[in-house]
Amino acid sequence: MDIDTITKPHERLADLLTGEMGAVNELIRTRMASEHAPRIPEVTAHLVEAGGKRLRPMLTLAAARLFGYMGDHHVRLAATVEFIHTATLLHDDVVDESAQRRGRPTANLLWDNKSSVLVGDYLFSRSFQLMVETGSLRVLDILANASATIAEGEVLQMTAATDLGTDEAIYLQVVRGKTAALFSAATEVGGVIAGASEEQVKALHDYGDALGIAFQIADDLLDYQGDSKATGKNIGDDFRERKLTLPVIKAVAQATPDEHAFWERTIGRGRQEEGDLDHALSLMGKYGTLDATRADAFGWAVKAKEALAPLPDHEIRALLRDLADYVVSRLN
Repeated sequence: MDIDTITKPHERLADLLTGEMGAVNELIRTRMASEHAPRIPEVTAHLVEAGGKRLRPMLTLAAARLFGYMGDHHVRLAATVEFIHTATLLHDDVVDESAQRRGRPTANLLWDNKSSVLVGDYLFSRSFQLMVETGSLRVLDILANASATIAEGEVLQMTAATDLGTDEAIYLQVVRGKTAALFSAATEVGGVIAGASEEQVKALHDYGDALGIAFQIADDLLDYQGDSKATGKNIGDDFRERKLTLPVIKAVAQATPDEHAFWERTIGRGRQEEGDLDHALSLMGKYGTLDATRADAFGWAVKAKEALAPLPDHEIRALLRDLADYVVSRLN
């Protein structure tokens, strides 16, 4: 059997970018060091070395490779992207009061909330130092905007998560902030540093945006119908944490007065009882919202693939296309 048929696209991408990812990881290790505060590398290493696909920095490297970039600024940008991502995870776990990430205890649980917040701040600062070293104001603009959008998305999610007035447009705004903004920026800066045309830079942005949205919608759907061993989450965690995600938003939009009262009690006020998750799932089944959410995820994956059209015919482009299919293949 051909190896391409048995390996996942992000693994094939990692294989193709092995040397550059090695340089990124070395730069991350160097820059997360601190002469005066040993807790910084302790906390950072716990998260950085916990695994994860390193998808975002790989997108930066892939976009630069797609245009034949020969310098080393893409390595700095890939490390920047990973630092921003790690900083947001540290902050998210504090906000969400999480106890586990990637199957391991979170930093806030092992140390404390103060350490997680302050080390996250340190990583954001490091990321800006790395950006500046590229000497590109355009790159600085893209990543600074992404950082602001991520923070804005998190604040919006905090206020919208338990508000039954949250509709699909607000949900999409939250997803663009918390997930898609960094995907699109990661891909876009790789093209910018490599001298891609304006049309091609926009294509990279649009690809990353659609890929990030497909990725997050799939994640939210798997919370209600995924395999706990594969996702690392228990079925219904979002429901128990009172998070209004797309399957519930679609059910609330069609709810009868009695059903609306159920959603208001369980999500709006957080008064949950035995059997409520099963009832929530039955309401989603009644209105077909899990299937509708699945269709939305696949629709965004198609948009991601369509966005690739202006890019050079290259094995990287084919892998990016496969990656769009892969992020929703978990739903099959």
